[in-house]
Amino acid sequence: MFLLALTAFTGVVRAQDDPVVTDTALVQLSVGVVDKQGHPITNLSANDFAVFEDGVRRPIVHFEPTDAPFSLVMLLDTSGSTINFRQQINQAAIRFLEALGPEDRVAIVDFNGKGPKLQLPFSTDRRKIAYTIGITLQTGKGETPLYDALKLSVKELAHEAPRRRKAIIVLTDGLDTEARNGDRAIVGKASAANVSSAIKAETNSQVVSVLNDADRQGVTIFPLALPSGDPKRLPLPDPVITAMYAAARTRLELLANRTGGRLHEIRRLDDLSKLYAQVAADLRTLYTVVYQPPNPSSRDGKWREIRVEVARGELVASTKPGYYAK
Repeated sequence: MFLLALTAFTGVVRAQDDPVVTDTALVQLSVGVVDKQGHPITNLSANDFAVFEDGVRRPIVHFEPTDAPFSLVMLLDTSGSTINFRQQINQAAIRFLEALGPEDRVAIVDFNGKGPKLQLPFSTDRRKIAYTIGITLQTGKGETPLYDALKLSVKELAHEAPRRRKAIIVLTDGLDTEARNGDRAIVGKASAANVSSAIKAETNSQVVSVLNDADRQGVTIFPLALPSGDPKRLPLPDPVITAMYAAARTRLELLANRTGGRLHEIRRLDDLSKLYAQVAADLRTLYTVVYQPPNPSSRDGKWREIRVEVARGELVASTKPGYYAK
């Protein structure tokens, strides 16, 4: 699995194990704009946007154009599930680096049975980054702590300068070990008739925690879903296994949709490099919009709906649908 992370907003971390602390009085969005034919529009200004929270228009306090630099965490899955195709991951990662701008900063994190680990702090030295990726992919096995790795990625981004754009790109089958064990226990207690609906993917505490951290940091998540985690491609259609795989895929969709990202499903491993190049291009079509919510001190845990409009009526804006005020 391979994650990235693009930067945004006001985050401060005092020490490696401290909680992420951000300016939660502001909300940061990554906003994509397309015309009626679906072509990205990249030449807009802050005056072209209007932001609404729960139907009330809010003032935009900060804006970054699509060509602004970002900070990127590349998270490499070195668990046992990727041993057979790490060469493809390495080639795709290098191609992605080639598509980055000179001011984009990259950190390398990997995760396996020993947990997630920062292998290289943020750097613009492409040669050093490429070398670290190659070395990191040569070792590692064991379990898949996907959500722990996502949380570490968000925390590392909090060390970066305020208001840099943030995003995470994760190459994964979505089968986090701890979540999978929990799902197995749930379906084990369900009747045969209820197995397919027993798992409530969106209530998983690990996913909720990642989404809350991403909301506070203004992080957008772009999962690249490996075919090995596709519930429609299982060799044996066992209801229990299918339900667990479906829950894992649903969580990847949730991570993308709730943060304003996009889920890319990989049909063939040969498509990895092409998809990474596509994601790199997609990132360069996003604006950063930061606004002041109506009640910044309210932490009632309720859902806040977000809507972004563009002054030019023929254009369509997309971003995350909202956030929980926690």
